[in-house]
Amino acid sequence: MDFISTVKGSLLEGFYPAGWDFEKIDKCCSNAPEAIFERQDFWHPDFQPIQCDNVAEFDMMMGHEIAKQIKLAREEGIKLAMILPAGPMGMYRWAAYFLNEWDIDCSHVYGFNMDEWSDGDGNTLDPSNPGSFTYAMRDAFYSKINKTVPENQRNFATKENLPTYPEKIAALKAEGARLITTFGIGRMCHIAFWEPQFAAEFATDEEWKSQMYRIGAQLHPLTIEQNAITSFKSRTSLVPCRANTIGPGLFLQSDRIIGGCDGALSRGMQWQGMSLWMTLRYGPSRWVTSSYMPTLAGKLFFLRELAGPLVAECN
Repeated sequence: MDFISTVKGSLLEGFYPAGWDFEKIDKCCSNAPEAIFERQDFWHPDFQPIQCDNVAEFDMMMGHEIAKQIKLAREEGIKLAMILPAGPMGMYRWAAYFLNEWDIDCSHVYGFNMDEWSDGDGNTLDPSNPGSFTYAMRDAFYSKINKTVPENQRNFATKENLPTYPEKIAALKAEGARLITTFGIGRMCHIAFWEPQFAAEFATDEEWKSQMYRIGAQLHPLTIEQNAITSFKSRTSLVPCRANTIGPGLFLQSDRIIGGCDGALSRGMQWQGMSLWMTLRYGPSRWVTSSYMPTLAGKLFFLRELAGPLVAECN
């Protein structure tokens, strides 16, 4: 008796994205933890999953990778466009620490926050609101760097500014800039807030891949609950149901990626193990947004316990 054998006629029939193959998902999650490093045919030759033993190690290692890429671009004399998330967040303290220790001038960096809470019209939270991603980024990252990213090179996903991202990033790449996307993976395998149910709107993968952004995107209910747990102290009533977000037309342009999965809770509970295994094993599918990330060069940092084994356990 399990989800697959009991879902028909239940309240969850039709709740998950139509393109999700739960038998395939179950197979992805049935591997031994050590098998997570087994390379798949669709992985980029320079894609690498990196295991971290605990959150402190995760934050430090991911922060070091961000700072290292900023340092490398400075040494190479090129501009660096960085698509940045407001979750995970712990790595930003370490990124700032390494940049300050190395005395790196970040005037070559152009930041593009990947998403922001919004209403149906795309109007975003006031940047002084502690719940806004704009506030979080300024507080956790930009304000902590001694030689920080110039304010006019920091982009946030507002109704007015998000539509300028494609042109700005294209202009930077035309000048030889490197594009790096830093990201976390959602419970629904989204990247930014590009949700899996959006796949139903497009006839082909190529059409889906061409989407640059979305204003006032409708979020999946499990995305709302994920954020209620991780960011709003379980208070669902505070979580907006919509967000402005970049799309695959931007993040799939990345020259490198820096990903993170740190979704462990306590007492053995977690929410991100299935999402991690789907990302690494499902194979590229527009119904599983994160499944495209291993096709790009870069690193995906994850907590050891997320690899499993993913088995039933009473707590």
